[in-house]
Amino acid sequence: MPINRQYLLKRRPSGQLSDDDLELHEAELPELGPGEIRLRSLWVSVDPTNRVWLSDVPQYMPPVEIGAVVRATVASEVIESTHPGFAVGDRVAGLTGWQTHPQGKPEELRINKIPPGVDPTQALALFGVASGVTAYFGLIDITAPKAGETLVVDAASGSVGGLVGQIGKILGCRVIGITGGADKVRYITEELGFDAGIDYKSQDVGEELARLCPDGVDICFENVGGPIFDAVLANMKNHGRVSLCGLVAGYNEAGERQPGPYNFRQVLMKRLRLEGFIIIDYIDRLPEALGALGKWAAEGKLKARVYTLEGFGKLPDALRELVGGQSAKLGKMLVKIAD
Repeated sequence: MPINRQYLLKRRPSGQLSDDDLELHEAELPELGPGEIRLRSLWVSVDPTNRVWLSDVPQYMPPVEIGAVVRATVASEVIESTHPGFAVGDRVAGLTGWQTHPQGKPEELRINKIPPGVDPTQALALFGVASGVTAYFGLIDITAPKAGETLVVDAASGSVGGLVGQIGKILGCRVIGITGGADKVRYITEELGFDAGIDYKSQDVGEELARLCPDGVDICFENVGGPIFDAVLANMKNHGRVSLCGLVAGYNEAGERQPGPYNFRQVLMKRLRLEGFIIIDYIDRLPEALGALGKWAAEGKLKARVYTLEGFGKLPDALRELVGGQSAKLGKMLVKIAD
């Protein structure tokens, strides 16, 4: 019988994910029933929200249950099918998680077909719900950017931040990115077209924002939280807008009491509009985002770099690297499971 390798959640992580929090499980797969498909996982998307899902805290989806497969978005290939709508060789993407050979009914697997001709890595990095679609709605719908405005993006070299900055440029904004390391600053300015970059590891973010944005910041696309968010809040214009996409600086401490933002009073003093958003609220508008992203990509105005780790066993390391903020790599993190 075919074997499905799975990472199951054994216990809730305390702080950074530990190998002891997971169980590596091998399960024999039964024969397919009517209307079922069997998949071979190709690429796993590694995203900060994967860490949130492992914690038993109030969130936008139920946390991963103890004993369940670790949740993640995966690009896969159909290798066996009794479903009339899915043929062997079809490429699909969905929340099939950390496992090598998911199988079941497509609606239970929560998958959608990847259009023919679209590379699976780009399906995750550029057109993925947790990357391009998040960037599109989080910037355009939440903040309504106008040409000439100043947009600040933190985690700017990551899978969402890099796309937010590029979309901001397409819409005529002046874009400042905050990221960690000189190589990442060069990447966002020289390759992605940001107007300027701030290296939070070697520069004072507040001082640099004051220098680069003497008239203040119109829009903040917030991914990080913590001291970086405090620095941005202190430099916002009156009536500025903040799109709250993530707070990755605190994801390893989910459920624990955390300080800040210390400058939250600036929301009042500067009459800011701050709105959090979760991308699942926009699923019914997915064609709108995919149409715009596809057009910009075809015109050469939008691109996404990916970097990969290889092997199913690298998944825990990948999540630790991403959420721990220690990665020196650029772009969208993917783990390659199979060719």
